[in-house]
Parts: sequence; structure tokens; C-alpha cells
Amino acid sequence: MPTKTLRIPTPDGQADAFAASPDDGDRHPGVLLYTDAFGLRPELERKARELAGHGYYVLVPNFYYRHGPAPVVELPEYIGEEARPAVIAQLMPLLKAHTTTERVLRDADAYLRFLTTQPEVRSGPVAVTGYCIGTLLALRTAAAHPDQVAAVAGFHPGFVVTDAPDSPHRLIPELSAEVHLGLAEGDLSPAIISVLNQSLDAAGLGHTCEIYPGTVHGFTMSDTDAFSAPGLQRHWDRLLPLLDRAMRPRE
Repeated sequence: MPTKTLRIPTPDGQADAFAASPDDGDRHPGVLLYTDAFGLRPELERKARELAGHGYYVLVPNFYYRHGPAPVVELPEYIGEEARPAVIAQLMPLLKAHTTTERVLRDADAYLRFLTTQPEVRSGPVAVTGYCIGTLLALRTAAAHPDQVAAVAGFHPGFVVTDAPDSPHRLIPELSAEVHLGLAEGDLSPAIISVLNQSLDAAGLGHTCEIYPGTVHGFTMSDTDAFSAPGLQRHWDRLLPLLDRAMRPRE
């Protein structure tokens, strides 16, 4: 399966990125994949390859690129209970700096422009998916580009309902995409899930917001102690049909 390390021109520099695509010489629907807070690393490259194996061109940018190429901090091969606090402490200032609304929207413009002009990418709608903080980035991207994004998915999300005027849940009426959110048990309070569902219902979008049983935050990531094999499989069982509905031409 062809993979590439790329550099995406942005208003603030060059974002390094990983891309995977099918090895058939054809053009395929594009998927923009946002990482979790631990960033671009082999685990996310594996997810991109898996998704590409189902017929998609997958672009995974390093959203911390202003700080340097990935990995921006030293990551252990396995992020367990002992390692996690120190890694999070290093990443938190970078996370706050790189996920401001202004920066996210500037980057989203650049990422989608780059994705949709790749020779391996078919013309037509794209999808955006994200993990953890990547869900926030995915929702902001989809809301800012309703004419381009036909599907948006997020798994074990955080910060999607806040008191801020530009909280992601307030952007849902601007979406034209079908939405799936896969939550870990305890990711969001019942009150926040209710607000999220009310926003989705009011927007009249096709959507699902589902708690994956027996999971904790980060359940899709096999290089962490949060990993759940059934949770990861459930994620594929939801994500792949969503992409197929949104981006495959119907006869």
C-alpha cells in the first residue's frame, strides 16, 4: 500500500503529514484524519493504512507542526499509566496553543485544499474524522466547509460542549455532513450528551451519538493502556458504513 510523508503548505509554515492510499492507480475519496492529543505516530499511521485498505486516500497532518515535526515530544512505544502524566504535561501547552479556533480554521483550509488537489483523490465530497481532541478539529473543519465535507466522525471526544460562544456543539447547524460520535463510558456527562443530541436533532442531520460499552477514554489507541479491541472494532463498524454512505456513488 503506497504511503508518503508529505509537507502541507499553510499560512504559518509547512505541516508534516502522513498519507496512505490504495495501490491500484485509481482515484479515491479523500479522508482527513485528525490525531488524538499524542499526535502523529505509528499508531495513527496504522489507522490510515487500514482505512486506505477500504478504498480511501487518507491524510494525517501533524497539527503540532508549528512546534516542529512529529513526534513533537518523546513518546514511549506504549503509553501506560506510569508514562501518561509526564507525556500529557509536556503536550498540554502545545495542545492549547495549536487548537485555538483561529489556528484550527486556518489549518483546516490548508489541509482540505491540499487533500482535494492530490492526484490520487477523486473529485467530490470528503470526510473528516478525529480522535480525542481531533473530534473538536473535525467538527470545526466540517462546519467551516459544509460544501466539501459529507461525513464527520469523532471517537472518545472531549471539549465538544463548552460554555464558549464558538463551542463545537454550537457549530452543528452549520454542518451538512452526516455525523457519528463514538463515546467512551464517562467521556461526557449525561447532561452534556443531552445538549449534544439536542443540537444534532435541531440541525436535522443524519447522526448517531453512541456510548461504546466497556470502554475508557482513548479506547481506539492500541499503543495506550486505554485500548479496547472490541471498542476499536465497533469504531470500524460505525466509521466504514458512514464513509460508504457519504462518499460512494450510487448506481
